[in-house]
Amino acid sequence: MTEHVEGKLLIIGGAEDKKNECKILKRFVQEAGGKESRITVLTAATELPLQVGNEYHSLFLELGALEVQVLDVSDRIQANRRGIGKEFENSTGVFFTGGDQLRITGLLGGTILGSTLQQLYERGVIIAGTSAGASVMSDTMIVGGEAGTAKKDSLTMAPGLGLLRSVVIDQHFAQRGRIGRLLSAISHNPYVLGVGIDEDTAILVQDDARFSVVGSNTVTVADASSSTTTNVSETSPGQSLVLSPILLHVLSDGYGFDLKRRESLL
Repeated sequence: MTEHVEGKLLIIGGAEDKKNECKILKRFVQEAGGKESRITVLTAATELPLQVGNEYHSLFLELGALEVQVLDVSDRIQANRRGIGKEFENSTGVFFTGGDQLRITGLLGGTILGSTLQQLYERGVIIAGTSAGASVMSDTMIVGGEAGTAKKDSLTMAPGLGLLRSVVIDQHFAQRGRIGRLLSAISHNPYVLGVGIDEDTAILVQDDARFSVVGSNTVTVADASSSTTTNVSETSPGQSLVLSPILLHVLSDGYGFDLKRRESLL
């Protein structure tokens, strides 16, 4: 069900501002407890864990976090290390960096660390992710696909972390022209909501299944649940998609959406 939301998520479309106002990252620190926040940065997605980890470590301290630790999990043995849960005992916020979303799910799925993250989420600890770290939040994620025209079999999907169900996330949305691949994704099951998040933009999802938009660009929600016409099961690979009608919501900073009622909050 779409309304399966147990904790708090900050899902960022990538390329968030790190030099000027830092609105999204400031909001993360605030939601994690402000001056009392203890943040854990997970660099599992990136092939440059030291560089990326150091950048976020410095940023979050500058933005007022009390403590920041960077945890690089580079293989499943580490993710299954007994006692790894203790690394998160005091965490009030967890942040996934960008990179490759399959690295996150491939490393964490079915491990002690994966279970620990689910427990933290259920306990109300905010879980954030940018770019690839955004894609993994849902139960099904897009891992590849061409931008442009919506076509059958033009994208690759895989199981995500499942913190947000019946939603599929795409990031760098407007900047990389990804509306076509998001529509292709929801055509597989029109009950699933498509959420496309632009760069320097995020959705803050609360435990009541409502989200608000934070950042400088927009979030696009595609709802095909009332569609009456589709050729998804009839088309041959590469053929253009038919899916009609589709309800689109385009939302900017301060606006919101109710995932349960499928309504914008204006």
